[in-house]
Amino acid sequence: MNSVVSPRQLPPVQLQIGDRFLDHGSDGVFDHVNPATGKIQAQVPLAGAAEVNQAVTAAKAGFDIWRKTPPRQRRDLLNRLADLIEQNADELIRLTCLENGTSLKGAFVGPLIAAAWTRYYAGWADKITGQVTTAMPTDQFAYTLAEPYGVVGIIITWNGPLISLGMKVAPALAAGNSVVIKPSEMTPWAAGLFGKLVLEAGIPPGVVNIIPGSVAAGETLVSHPDVQKISFTGGPIAARKIQIASAATLKPLVFELGGKSANLLFADADLDRAVENAVMFSIGMMSGQGCAFPTRLLVERSVYDNVVARVEARVRTLVVGDPLDPAVDVGPVVNQAACERIMGIINRAKAAGDGRLVVGGERAGGEFAEGFYVTPSVFADVKPDSQLAQQEIFGPVLCITPFDTEEEAVAIANATEYGLAAYIQTKNLNRAMRLSSELRAGTVCINGAMQIQPESPFGGERLSGHGREGGKEGLDEFLRSKTVSIANANG
Repeated sequence: MNSVVSPRQLPPVQLQIGDRFLDHGSDGVFDHVNPATGKIQAQVPLAGAAEVNQAVTAAKAGFDIWRKTPPRQRRDLLNRLADLIEQNADELIRLTCLENGTSLKGAFVGPLIAAAWTRYYAGWADKITGQVTTAMPTDQFAYTLAEPYGVVGIIITWNGPLISLGMKVAPALAAGNSVVIKPSEMTPWAAGLFGKLVLEAGIPPGVVNIIPGSVAAGETLVSHPDVQKISFTGGPIAARKIQIASAATLKPLVFELGGKSANLLFADADLDRAVENAVMFSIGMMSGQGCAFPTRLLVERSVYDNVVARVEARVRTLVVGDPLDPAVDVGPVVNQAACERIMGIINRAKAAGDGRLVVGGERAGGEFAEGFYVTPSVFADVKPDSQLAQQEIFGPVLCITPFDTEEEAVAIANATEYGLAAYIQTKNLNRAMRLSSELRAGTVCINGAMQIQPESPFGGERLSGHGREGGKEGLDEFLRSKTVSIANANG
């Protein structure tokens, strides 16, 4: 599966329903534009309601087989899938670069994370147990069973499709569920190869179904009476629509949504390390298109000017260009609409005086003029209540704001509607531990950047969603508890 005709050639996209691969969907096609060139590079078949119904039917049949598969066998099959992800890492990376413009330096983490999460949850597959709940003495006996839901709908976003597949599919399958996956029509290639690897690993047909589709396909999946749960990664606007569409069936939902994460940098921090992480994990990685990235840098005033100067110097060294060029740090953003939206925020901020533009703030020209490139951009002196500081930009834009006290830093950090992640840079461990409990976020990273570890729960609050991915909590999202009570038959 590693054969490649040309580094820039994309294979045909197919809908995977059970063990069938369909070249066409009932909702037409999507013209996929290469974000690096601005030119159409492929057509993606779109599933409609008909294919969603077929996929759910296949998933129901797959569930009947998979739930009865011995846990040790599920474990071994998931470990085999992890092997195949690693063996096909180069192709998965290449497809990611072409479909969403992520640079090679950023795309390489996709297979690593997907394989790691698959192995982690493979280890849970044969360790799912209930518990005895009887309180003695009693004439009755009760215990619980941890059971899979059945068919789970999984909707993933375009910025890290392979990462989302590892975070969602692995625990769902370890728990014994089957899945219907709707990848974004903008990024169906890595997901398509993932689906083929599932079958190659020996996981029965129907356990995993992959159907890139339209909005109508998503609505059908979410509202389908035979889909027992939805796990969604995306934005708050789409999440609200999913909640409405799922209301009729009252199915439970897991939402991993956006973020506007604050990064509190104190004067005693290791400035070299702190600045490097602040730049690369807000601008460099994935062109800033990450939900948990530290996009608001809050800096203690005594080192503020120094940090701004360091940030500017580092940003000016970032290489913008072709995602497949190993020397490139920052590729394009995903499409024209994203490019225009980001530039709109930048231009409004400049016009309103919401911050001082330090570097960047424009579309790239020259050989990159046709692509969707936004130059790495930094605003200093950003007003905490401005659009720059409040809205998720999802692009290569870093906002820097000074603070004088811990209390002020926490107040600024918490003054958004999001709550996915927060960061603290300090050598004072007492301060770090104290502030960790005050920051309203699902994850707090101290003296470093976000590490998506399979053993650690990840998720947010408020507009950043609810539910958790990772750790035992991530497995529990795909299990429900049944109580069995046994009375004395002899009275």
